[in-house]
Amino acid sequence: MASPHTSIRHDRDSVARTALALLDEVGLADLSMRRIAARLDVQPSALYWHFASKQELLAELSDRITATIDAPGPDVVATARAIRDALFTHRDGAELVLSTYALRLGSSRAQSALARALTDAGADDADDRAAALLQFVLGHATLVQQRMHADSYGALPADGPHDATAGLDRIFDLGVNALAGVTHSPTLRD
Repeated sequence: MASPHTSIRHDRDSVARTALALLDEVGLADLSMRRIAARLDVQPSALYWHFASKQELLAELSDRITATIDAPGPDVVATARAIRDALFTHRDGAELVLSTYALRLGSSRAQSALARALTDAGADDADDRAAALLQFVLGHATLVQQRMHADSYGALPADGPHDATAGLDRIFDLGVNALAGVTHSPTLRD
C-alpha cells in the first residue's frame, strides 16, 4: 500500500483503464475489485467512490469496448463485423459485453449502430432486427473467444482443424445476412 505520506489520487478513468488492463491479463473470471484495488495500491473500498458496484464498473468497461465501433453506414455485415472486432480487442470482451447487455447495463452503442445500418439499408423493423443481430454477434463472438482460449491451452480435439476459428467468418456472414433480412446492403450476397 502507499505510504501515509504519499497521496495517490485515482479517478473513474484511471480505475477503468486499470480494470481493462487487468481484464487482458487475467480474464473476466479473475477480474475482482480486490485485484483492481491491489493494482492501484488502494483499499477495495476506495473503488466504490468511483463505481457503486462491480456491475457498474463492468458496464463502464463494456461502454469503452464498444466505443471503438466504427459503423460504416448502410453496410449491415460491415457494421456487425466492426462490433465483433471491437469485442475481440480485449480478452473476454465478448463475454463482458454480453453480460452487461443481458443485465441492461451500460450504453446501447452497438445496437444503435446496427439499427442505423439496418434503417439505412431499408429494413422496416430495424430496431427489432438490431436486437436480434446484436444477440447473434455477442453469441458468435463469445463462441470464437472460447475456442481461441481452448486452443491456446491445447484443449481442442487433436483431430479438428488446426485453426480454431476456421470457417467462422463465413458462418458469421451467413447469420448476419439471414437476420438482417435486407437484400440491397453492399455486403449482402444473393
